[in-house]
Amino acid sequence: MKLLVIGCGQCGGRIADEFARQNRLAHTQRGINIITGALAVNTDVADLSGLSYIKPDYKHRILIGGQKTGGHGVGKVNELGAEIAREDGDKVLESMRTVERFPETDAFLLIAGAAGGTGSGAVSVLAQQIKERYIEKPLYVIIVLPFTYEEVTEERTMYNVGTCLKSTYLVADAVVLVNNQKYAREKSSIRSNFADINTRVVTPFYNLLCPGEETNRKYIGSRVLDAGDIVQTLAGWTVIGHGTVDIPRIKFFNGKLDFRDKATATSRGVQTMNQALSALSLKCSPTDARRALYLMTAPPGEMTVDMIKQISFYLKNTVPEAIIRSGDYPRGKTLDITVILSELINSRKIMDYFSKALRYTYLTKRRRGEIEHEHTGVEGNISDIPSLL
Repeated sequence: MKLLVIGCGQCGGRIADEFARQNRLAHTQRGINIITGALAVNTDVADLSGLSYIKPDYKHRILIGGQKTGGHGVGKVNELGAEIAREDGDKVLESMRTVERFPETDAFLLIAGAAGGTGSGAVSVLAQQIKERYIEKPLYVIIVLPFTYEEVTEERTMYNVGTCLKSTYLVADAVVLVNNQKYAREKSSIRSNFADINTRVVTPFYNLLCPGEETNRKYIGSRVLDAGDIVQTLAGWTVIGHGTVDIPRIKFFNGKLDFRDKATATSRGVQTMNQALSALSLKCSPTDARRALYLMTAPPGEMTVDMIKQISFYLKNTVPEAIIRSGDYPRGKTLDITVILSELINSRKIMDYFSKALRYTYLTKRRRGEIEHEHTGVEGNISDIPSLL
């Protein structure tokens, strides 16, 4: 599956930059491409200048709202970010058309941090404009949720997250949720932390996008997981996880596999699946998923019928209500499993963001004198959260 990746704002741009880096790896190591192009869209010149792998020309690093912001960002006001995207969205659409391999694009992937200004505001507007122009292609969005300290100390953050999530959900085919806090390392520097987080966000997509692009016969799996499987799986709120386990040297007894190693090899798949589920990009209840997908990547000799059977049963017991799709990819020297849980319902984390956004909206109106009487709890419903569209 080939994606056209568009990063919105600082957070989105850096993750798009990581997609560009991993596409270079795919091209060098596997002779394939997993993205047709990577663009970064921002209102801040400095943020665009800090990228490493996205091409530096104005068609790939796109400055919007230059007259309104002077190239210095929108200061966390995501309504302004949305307004600028509406006015300058044609710049992005024009740049997309100039991407060299644009006709090969299977789907669009937009990326943004929910807490900021430019990305939080622009991502849903750009998604809507792209969907209106390219109706036949799926459009997915990765939304990166804020750190815990941002949620606690910055009241405006919760409003940005709520409005961004609501607006994006209305236009995207699927929204992949990523919890920044899950990947943070408290004792590491800010620079290394962000670089590590960006890598861990993108890594689960690496193997997932490769199988359908393989041309070398020896790397074609018995059950190829292609773009069609991914498109049929991704819908609504979505999470992704990745697990990897080293494969030890196998002992043989008189030319035959020792029974202990045989049992260990079979259970290794379940161990890796459990690791992938534990590493989901956002903590959720797997029973809330209505669609699921997994890809097993390993040396050909490591993947057995028993292993696939155990993995499938394990996942089915974990997501009993989900339609499951799967595939195998005979590549690499470790056992890797990528798992996607999609069409999630009753997400507590999402409802918590909506509740806090409603509270912020209520308090803002009360300060303005638009509401006279004080209420407790969540005032109104999700429809009362402003839309950025």
